[in-house]
Amino acid sequence: MNKNSILQRSFIALAVFTAAILLLVLWPHTGREEISELKIKPNILLIFSDQQHWQAMGHMDPFYHTPHLDAFAKNGIVFESAFCTTPQCSPSRSSLMTGFYPSATKVMGNIGAAGGNPLAQQTIAPELQAAGYYTGYFGKWHLGNNEVAMKGWNQKEFKQNDGIAEKNAVRFLREIGKSGKPFVLFVSMVNPHDIYQFKKHKPGSSVKDIPLPPSYEGETFKDKPPIQKQFMLEDQGKTIERMPRSEWQKYRDCYRAKTNLFDSNVGAILEELKHQDQWDNTIIIITSDHGDMDTNHKLIYKGPFMYEHMMRIPLMIHVPQKFGNIQSRRIRDIDVVNVDIAPTIRDFCGLSTMKSHGISLMPLLIGSKEYKARDFVIGQYYSKQRWVNPIRMIRTHEFKLNRHIRYGDELYDLKNDPHELRNIANIPQYAEVKEQLSQKLNEWIENNEDVFYSQKATNRSGETLD
Repeated sequence: MNKNSILQRSFIALAVFTAAILLLVLWPHTGREEISELKIKPNILLIFSDQQHWQAMGHMDPFYHTPHLDAFAKNGIVFESAFCTTPQCSPSRSSLMTGFYPSATKVMGNIGAAGGNPLAQQTIAPELQAAGYYTGYFGKWHLGNNEVAMKGWNQKEFKQNDGIAEKNAVRFLREIGKSGKPFVLFVSMVNPHDIYQFKKHKPGSSVKDIPLPPSYEGETFKDKPPIQKQFMLEDQGKTIERMPRSEWQKYRDCYRAKTNLFDSNVGAILEELKHQDQWDNTIIIITSDHGDMDTNHKLIYKGPFMYEHMMRIPLMIHVPQKFGNIQSRRIRDIDVVNVDIAPTIRDFCGLSTMKSHGISLMPLLIGSKEYKARDFVIGQYYSKQRWVNPIRMIRTHEFKLNRHIRYGDELYDLKNDPHELRNIANIPQYAEVKEQLSQKLNEWIENNEDVFYSQKATNRSGETLD
């Protein structure tokens, strides 16, 4: 063998040896990075009910039986001052899915009703999908059939059946659990919205001991907008108006039962998440689209009113230790809104920042001091079926101002009148408070291009009132 052949073979051997060393060093490192990246990319599980007010959980009010929600609350972050943007299904869901108020999404009323335009903008789903997430949506949609709004889901089934939604969610978790892919799963439950069937409800025992809330006992409708009583006399409320006390108690018993059904659905989904060993990899958000009057103020269902039981909703979040360093706790002094959920998911999933009406809750959930709380909460209301009654709410910790296009103002002292029984809008000693809130509300309306002051009220048939 000549010298050149020996040198050539030596060079080849050295190259192979070097390549082998590099492979041994670099391949495991790259693999660890990929695995590490996968593990620090949180899964997202969002479960939301329909028409559940913030007190409708056992850990908030022992009247309710919600063992799964209570156990979740014990080990998560509970926001006791969480609000929807509006007490109507479609517009509130448009806020939840985009981070914008209904005045911006243009979904002002329920789909098919006055102002109920189908959502025509993209939700957060396509961005999550583009970021490598496997996405699923199961349950009630109620945002129309616009192709732009509906895209971004690897799996979806928009059926308003809680049994089907639960089964689909469990199946999704079983399938994705074996794949190791990061996932985003939204599950939209109907209950306790089925309270509309309360006439068919058969209580398990006598309802005579079921308590009715303080505002039921104290409401007189004195100095309140006339549409509240009109809702009870002429609209959906007439099914119970002038009925005996026992019928109102039956309503509460039914609402409790429907809330318990939602709790059972939540329990089944969370159990499967744990079974798939994904609990410590998943940020879990549990909330609702809006509330229900639940006999408060001698009102039921939802309608043209902005009381706490309409606007305040459950919001509980579980953040695994690897994604945050904050212990489970209750947050009572910070107001959050359902427009905050999309930017929160966006932050945790590493999506690019996008301007919206929401404020990311991530700093609160990881113990950062960067969070800057809002000074007030804005609420919007447009219609129920064809009956249009535009309202804007501005709420601080101390006061709430509701401004009606046709029916004047409501002002409540939330510290001294937490049940909102006394409208003080026309009492001189509160004129300065009212003026300050009015100014802030008008600034928000102008800065956010809200067309509130150009809207018109109608009668129940949809005919514009003078």
